[in-house]
Formats: sequence, C-alpha cells, structure tokens
Amino acid sequence: MHALTTGMAVTRRDLLACAHVGQAQRVTHITSKDDHLRALVERMIWVSLEGLPLMFRPQEHAFAYTRKLGANGSLRLSGTSLRYSAIVLLGAHGLDEDLQRSLLGGESAREFCTRLAQEALKSSNLGAVALVVWAGAEIAHELLPVVLARLAQVAERDQGHSTVEWAWVVSALAAARREAVAPGLAAHAAAKLLAAFSPEAGIFPHRLSGAPTSARSHVACFADQVYPIQALTRHHVAYRSSSALDAADRCAEQICRAQGEAGQWWWHYDVRTGQVIEGYPVYSVHQDGMGPMALLDLAEAGGGDHSEAVGLGLRWLEIAPEVGRSLIDEQHAIIWRKVGRTDPRKLVRGMRAFASRTRPGLRVPLLDAAFPARQIDFESRPYELGWVLHAWLNGLGRCSERET
Repeated sequence: MHALTTGMAVTRRDLLACAHVGQAQRVTHITSKDDHLRALVERMIWVSLEGLPLMFRPQEHAFAYTRKLGANGSLRLSGTSLRYSAIVLLGAHGLDEDLQRSLLGGESAREFCTRLAQEALKSSNLGAVALVVWAGAEIAHELLPVVLARLAQVAERDQGHSTVEWAWVVSALAAARREAVAPGLAAHAAAKLLAAFSPEAGIFPHRLSGAPTSARSHVACFADQVYPIQALTRHHVAYRSSSALDAADRCAEQICRAQGEAGQWWWHYDVRTGQVIEGYPVYSVHQDGMGPMALLDLAEAGGGDHSEAVGLGLRWLEIAPEVGRSLIDEQHAIIWRKVGRTDPRKLVRGMRAFASRTRPGLRVPLLDAAFPARQIDFESRPYELGWVLHAWLNGLGRCSERET
C-alpha cells in the first residue's frame, strides 16, 4: 500500500512520482530545455496535490467554493461547488488510486464521480452538468448515459447562451462521442460556438446569441476564449472538423498576440477588434491551468504551437512584476487567486468598457496611474488546482481514441 494511505511520511519526490510527473509528455515538451521552468511546473503540481485535500469539505462530500485568508491570518473554507468538484475530478482521474483517494475525500475517482452524477441529475445548471458529463466520459462511468440525457434536457432549455458553458458542452460531447445522445447535439453545440466567433477580431463573445443589452455587451473575457479553443480543438479531434480547428487556431493566435510582456494573460477583450480593453485582474488560473491546457490541446491536435507563450505565462506566477513576489505559496499549499487594481467596485473595468463602447481602442490611460495593479487577492478556488493537474498530467483524453 502506498505511503499516502498508511500515514507514512511522503516527500515531494514521492508525491510527484505517484502523480507520474516524470512521465508527463506535456511537462517534458514545455520544459525540456529549461530546468528552471520544469521546477516551476513541478512546484505547481505539488502545491495542487497538497492543497486540494485542504479544500475538501468532508461533511458535504464536496469541494469548497473558496479557501480564503481571513482577517485573523487563518485560511477558511466557504461554500461548495458542483462545478469545481467536477473540474477537480477531471484533473485527478488519471492519477493512481491511492492518490485519487487522498484528493477526493477517501473515494476513488469512480466513486466520487458516482456522487457527482447523482447530483448532476438534479441540477439545471448547464455548465455543471456538462462538466460532470465530461468527467464521467473520461472515466467511462456507468451513469454516463443518464447524465448525458440530463445534459440534453438542460441544453434544450438553456436561455443564458453562456460561451463558457457551451464550450464545456462541446468538450463533454467530444469525450462522450461513443455514447447515444440527442441527435446532432454535438454538432449543434459546436456550430453555436463557430457562429459566434469573429474571424476578423479572432475573439469569441461573452454570450453566443441575443441582442446587445448593455454598455458591456462588446466585452468578452479570457475564459470566453480559452474554453472555446479547447472545446473546438477537442471537437476537431473527435469529429474531424477543420473549421473547428481553424477557429481555435485563430483565437489562440489573437490571445498570444495580445499577451503581456511579462506573460500576463489579459482579462477583457473587445469582440469587435480583438484588442485588450482592460488587462486586470490577472488570474493565476489563467497562467497555470486554463491557458496552458487550451494551447497544449491545440498543439497536440495539429494546431499552432504556442509553447513560448505558455512558458512566459508560467513565469509570471513565479515573480509577478506588479507585486514583486510569487503567487505560489508552498507554505500554505495554495496559489493565490489574482493580482488586481486598487480601484473600488471594479471602477476601471467599468469606465474602460463604457469608453470603448462608442470608440474602440479608447482606454483612458490616466486610470493606470490612478489605480495601479498591486493588490493580491489572498484566496484560491479548487478549480484552479484541478485545472493545473488536468493541464499538465492529462492529454486530449477519450476524444482522441479512434475507432478500430
């Protein structure tokens, strides 16, 4: 039995070996010529393996919504999240069973997935159900058919048209492509993403359909880009869709073109031009998990190779120039959530969205000096650590399996 389940002391080397970091092709691909970068990736993975058990709430059998530094200096958990639990499962399912149990409250990935599937059957949240389907498909779980049926029901009723949620639907259906599902749902979901994409701007909108309703309707965020990149890449791998891969490629080129000099993946983009409207906050999960997993999927599927951008983004975590320190806190087994401005009530984001509404590219530069980005958000959410494991220790998964 492994030391993790016998109470024996476990070194960092033991933990990383158990997670098969040395065998992870993605780690080798990005860090083969840079030992320092490899050590940084190993730090992120180690913190994720150490930190996730601290975010688990045993009484609820679920992961917390957040782990946050309180005024008294202690870290406390609050809330629970089906979405975050499913993302952790996506990151953990490929680990050996002892390590799965150490992360998932004593349960194996399959046992934990059973619990999530039962919860998803009662949920009307499109994103949560899609993530559970995706995780269930990766495991080939026995409850996958009924959760897929639930996903089809929720998708049919969806009125929100969230780009992120529909991207998760596409990724989930790519992983579950061998299962019976509502006719044409995978093609329909991918078509929704493709129809909303702007080839000229290279950007996806925040919502896939519906008339503009506010001064912010031209604003999309980084998540609105990376999840479609990943989803359309996986759709291409599963269904051989060149148009999906082309859109993913174009969007990846645009966000890499806009990347900050120190590797920052900026936050808000103008869907009409592809320009950055407002860069802050810079989220750690974009640097260590979401950006890498989308761009590494793309390269493995035959799209553009953005390894340099991935490496640059990782280095920002080590020493964020805005604050002069690392966001990786090994002492507390946590990666702090973001670096943001000192403005109250998201003032800068609101003013730049308003200014750029009628004059694309107008940024009101005095705001940078008035409200500098030098504030760390001392909290973390389990989905970040889940995406770290998924990004670096997994590949394209079941969607890449070919029929024989």
